[in-house]
Amino acid sequence: MAVAKRVKVTRQGQTTIPKDAREKFGIDVGSVLEVHTTDDAIVFRPIPRLEDLAGSLSKYASARKVKESLDRAREEED
Repeated sequence: MAVAKRVKVTRQGQTTIPKDAREKFGIDVGSVLEVHTTDDAIVFRPIPRLEDLAGSLSKYASARKVKESLDRAREEED
């Protein structure tokens, strides 16, 4: 069941994500969130890091191979 909590917004437009929500969704310093807006809501979704997905992708490739592929792709963009 969804739990509603109230938070304040600072002058700079910042707010604090409640600790229980950060823990539940694995949000830590440096985490990246997607922001979606609807007609009546703002939704924040954590974007998983490659390291977090590595275990679920292990049957396809090792984390090292995925990182090497990403590094090569980034070099080609430059």
